[in-house]
Amino acid sequence: MTPETMVKRGSKRSAKGTTSGGSARVQKSGGEAKPTYSLPKPDTRVYLGDCRARLRDIPECRAGEVDLVFADPPFNWKRDYAEWHDSMPTDDYLAFTREWIDLCVRALKPDGSIWINIPDDWAAEIVVHLKGNKDFEGNERAPLHMVSWCIWHYRFGQNVSGRFINSKVHVLYFSKDAKKRTWNEEPILEPSDRATTYFDDRTYNKKEGKSGLRVPMDVWYGPNWGRIQGNNKERRANHDNQIPELYLERVIRATSNEGDLVLDPFLGSGTTCTVARELNRRSIGIEFGEGTAKSAFERIEKGPLRVKRATPNRTVTAIFSPRNVGEKRLKRIEKMKNGAKPK
Repeated sequence: MTPETMVKRGSKRSAKGTTSGGSARVQKSGGEAKPTYSLPKPDTRVYLGDCRARLRDIPECRAGEVDLVFADPPFNWKRDYAEWHDSMPTDDYLAFTREWIDLCVRALKPDGSIWINIPDDWAAEIVVHLKGNKDFEGNERAPLHMVSWCIWHYRFGQNVSGRFINSKVHVLYFSKDAKKRTWNEEPILEPSDRATTYFDDRTYNKKEGKSGLRVPMDVWYGPNWGRIQGNNKERRANHDNQIPELYLERVIRATSNEGDLVLDPFLGSGTTCTVARELNRRSIGIEFGEGTAKSAFERIEKGPLRVKRATPNRTVTAIFSPRNVGEKRLKRIEKMKNGAKPK
């Protein structure tokens, strides 16, 4: 959403924001920022304020020392936020968006990556900007490299008529360098359909990869992957637009290493820093709303509910029922799981 006066989307974030009234004017640094909340081992900090100002005055951001950025900004959907007017004119919203994106890019190391969670409304404009060679101030800059354009799919969309129900958000993954970027495949592998549905022997005889597992596809869904609603145990009071912990687990495990620095310019309910801390990453979260920041920090102190550092989640995402296969094949597969060679 927006920085200094923008309220992060209601429940999800309360203060993502711009300056008062939702203006998109450029935010100036006020010197070196001091965190409002912090925890050691690993270093975890929460800063209050407009992300555009804080990105200019947090030392690691100014020095380009961030390894990974995850951003879930306000969507400008006219949400009723206590502190943020979520209905900016289109040109103002896009100017705000380009500014915070470029400040995040400047904060990244040369081999760093950025993920942006964004709806249909703005995905195209953001992709064009990231692929462009000019920053928000009109200065020349190197285009970013698109690694993946993923989709986060959920089944709990708002009921509408006259168009199709929205059931997705775009998950844009860009890196500063196409060849030099962190990519950890093993901790995000999931059971393949060949293993869980078709019982195909070949998945246990791979020349590359891990038997029975695959890298996730670019449409993300499954148990505990939906919007955090109602009685979901992850649900935080007054945060009705939370992203699930498993989503951030995948992003952080895949594109950062232990000890790396993760930045979230729109902290909201605190999911990014909560998961990063559990996975032994240092993290910085920026939040506009004072109450939201306090709530996020309380969650960070408690830790995540579904993510554990030592045991990566491996969600089964097959959409078809397992096929009926003979006992002979099942026994053969079991032997292959235990290291037997196919005949």
